[in-house]
Amino acid sequence: MNIPEWVQPACFGAAAGAAALAFVGFSYGGWVTSSTKEKYSASQTAEGVANALMPYCVAQSKNDPAAATVLAELKAATGYNRRGVLEKAGWATPMGADEPNALLAAACEVQLGKAV
Repeated sequence: MNIPEWVQPACFGAAAGAAALAFVGFSYGGWVTSSTKEKYSASQTAEGVANALMPYCVAQSKNDPAAATVLAELKAATGYNRRGVLEKAGWATPMGADEPNALLAAACEVQLGKAV
């Protein structure tokens, strides 16, 4: 079987073009794999749930008799310690949950930080 001379360079060119297209697409074009997509989706879902529960956290802060003390602690705390203050106070623990939600604490800290 006789293969024309132009076939080998054409195949190499097609392979190089496909590799370049994949590199540009994944690096700059916004292409992602399914596992990355699922990771982003789970992260966005968790943030959405935390933002939806944030009014509950703010309501907890208003109903807590020790709110003034906790808000003073919150104002004095820095960085990750601010989230810990809300978790320790129990304001970031959703109803029915045993442990505080870190994303809820972060969302609540932002909201309460505006008031402090």
